[in-house]
Amino acid sequence: MEASRNAAAKTGVSVAGSIAQAVRGAECVVTMLPAGAHVLYVWDELLGFVDPGTLLIDSSTIDVDSARKAHALAEKIGCPSLDAPVSGGTGGAAAGTLTFMVGGSDEAFARGRPLLEAMGKKIVHCGGAGAGQAAKICNNMILGISMAGVCEAFVLAERLGLSHQALFDVASTSSGQCWSLTTYCPVPGPVPTSPANNDYKPGFAASLMLKDLKLSQQAASAAGATTPMGAQAAQLYSMFEKLGHGGEDFSALIHLLRGNDEAKAG
Repeated sequence: MEASRNAAAKTGVSVAGSIAQAVRGAECVVTMLPAGAHVLYVWDELLGFVDPGTLLIDSSTIDVDSARKAHALAEKIGCPSLDAPVSGGTGGAAAGTLTFMVGGSDEAFARGRPLLEAMGKKIVHCGGAGAGQAAKICNNMILGISMAGVCEAFVLAERLGLSHQALFDVASTSSGQCWSLTTYCPVPGPVPTSPANNDYKPGFAASLMLKDLKLSQQAASAAGATTPMGAQAAQLYSMFEKLGHGGEDFSALIHLLRGNDEAKAG
């Protein structure tokens, strides 16, 4: 915690010593926390210090039910609110090119949009309370499935004697192209900026991918949706995390699919 505060201070952030100090007098409060329980706990406390009318934005990736409960807490004291999870990773955050998926009223969205535009290049109003989280969960289920598929394709290509570059050159300009291939290629070489070229140091950790896939499966169960590919991707990332690789980039899943000894051993 102290290291994070020091790092923030070095970038010009005014560091507060408490929630009360951080939010008193603020026109807008933005939170980003690990799970729904954390969001509800923090919002329950900060709502005792903000003024009615303060705009509250949560950019965590959490379950839809918790997001809606947070909106309800804010509404009780007259605060407009948005659930606004992000996509784009640490690189997008640093560059100010994140995508925001936003849920909340039209009025709250209009008020929050200028702030979100300062941090992102694509701002999408997905609907009412919880809609931003719903969109994020669906998006990241696609991401987890597609990365597993791209990793499998490279493993098969290796066994068939194809070079990484040859498969990339074909698939990236054919019907197999997708973000997991063209921007985040899981093998070193074809995309110099991908984590595969940096020893799989995480831009988006495997443990976070697993968290989002679990959220998708919880949502699917609650909604009565059939998502077999999402379920399989969740199983793969669960196995990868149990083997001790949760802190690696999620594209490092390719090691598990290769059957590498180091992936098996952890």
